[in-house]
Amino acid sequence: MWFRRDLRVWDNPALLEACADGAVLPLFVLDPALWGTSGPVRRAYLTRSLRALAEDVPLAVVRGRPARQVLLAAKAVGAERVHVAADFGPYGRARDEEVERALAEAGIELVRTGSPYAVPPGQVTSGSGAPYRVFSPYSRAWFEHGWEPPADPPHDPEWLTLDDTVDLPDADPPKDLDLPEAGEAAALQRWADFLDRVGEYDEARDRPGTDGTSRMSVHLKWGEVHPRSLLADLGRLRSRGAHVFRTELAWRDFYADVLFARPDSARDYLRPEYARMRYDDPGPELDAWRRGRTGFPIVDAGLRQLRHTGWMHNRVRMIVASFLVKDLHLEWQHGARHFLRWLVDGDLASNQHNWQWVAGSGTDPAPYFRVFNPTTQGRKFDRDGGYVRRWVPELADVADPHDPSPEDRARVGYPEPMVDHGAERRVALDRWEEIR
Repeated sequence: MWFRRDLRVWDNPALLEACADGAVLPLFVLDPALWGTSGPVRRAYLTRSLRALAEDVPLAVVRGRPARQVLLAAKAVGAERVHVAADFGPYGRARDEEVERALAEAGIELVRTGSPYAVPPGQVTSGSGAPYRVFSPYSRAWFEHGWEPPADPPHDPEWLTLDDTVDLPDADPPKDLDLPEAGEAAALQRWADFLDRVGEYDEARDRPGTDGTSRMSVHLKWGEVHPRSLLADLGRLRSRGAHVFRTELAWRDFYADVLFARPDSARDYLRPEYARMRYDDPGPELDAWRRGRTGFPIVDAGLRQLRHTGWMHNRVRMIVASFLVKDLHLEWQHGARHFLRWLVDGDLASNQHNWQWVAGSGTDPAPYFRVFNPTTQGRKFDRDGGYVRRWVPELADVADPHDPSPEDRARVGYPEPMVDHGAERRVALDRWEEIR
């Protein structure tokens, strides 16, 4: 059983299939192509999650190119089949095809069972058989398609071990960054806690100063829990909050489906006309944005939360992204790269396509003239200023944390707004008109 983005024992159909075959070697490959590009936050979380998995199965860890290492491990234990959950990402698909060819030459079969999604990419299509480009019809088809019930854990499995393994590397998170607890048990506990308040999710999810979201994105990213398990619990509830959360899981599947159909959209514009828009070259403004020193409190709060926790509230992600693209006139890829470097839940499909949504170049684009005003957004969703006061502590005692006076800014050492939002909004719309 070759583990990748499915670091769990419960509801793992690929593991169940492997155990049905006989004795199983649980394997994880430290792939240099992924390890080197993951960034310190995700590397630190991954090692913790792998250590948690190793408490449940005798996980063999090897390092190197998967096509070679998986083959060597399979030969070492005399395996006839290698079981995996299917990977639909651009790199994962190519990697698995290479591994499959290497195994086949040795008479070993690669068996794909399940995926990280409730409905795997490519299964929900329009009447013509084409992939959906818009979320609303996709979500209706997704709900109608349905999903399998959660799988049972393997019963009394027989494990194999491997002699030639490596230790998990030490991978500490960056200084002053606190990671959430990793592992399947932590994921299930967090989910159980959230179910007690999921009924309030439809309203609470937009308030960054409250504990209104599930924080399950990191556990879904690493497969410490499967969305099918969450949907099974949600299916027994009839609250508006439960329905909205199911829709959020549909968004996750939708973006994976879009990336599967258009793998180029991980780096390029899904709607190519937006590549013709005039953008500014990155300079000191980009660095100030990264450090949370823009002078717009809700923007700076989000970026500082990211640097201290590896996570940012979803409403604030939209505000922060809009500011980069439409106030600073920088291409979305600059922000997407920063997010992937620091987000512990950094998922290629969701991250890139959420950024493209804000930039107007993606699926279901927000009309380009919908430009988030960071000050009014802060006042609307962080009414008491608690979120800003927490993450921008120099503003803790100012009268208005969403729009501090020049005197308060000077007193506490907080910068003036780096741009005039109203003026930059007009610039953004003028540039949009040029490509219409």
